[in-house]
Amino acid sequence: MTAIEERRLKTLLKDAVTEVLVERQDILRAAVQESLEDAAMLRAIQSAEKSRPVSRAKIFQRLARAA
Repeated sequence: MTAIEERRLKTLLKDAVTEVLVERQDILRAAVQESLEDAAMLRAIQSAEKSRPVSRAKIFQRLARAA
């Protein structure tokens, strides 16, 4: 592939991605939301790995009190 072809392909790809993001903002919004949820889940898992274990019964007691 020549340098000119590569530049043309890069330009076409940028234009296509820009058009999709402008016309379908819901796609970008969903991707960002998913990324934030994944990051939050990772932090929760890491936090749980550092804490001491809790019995199943204690968890359900807390849930029952919160309801």
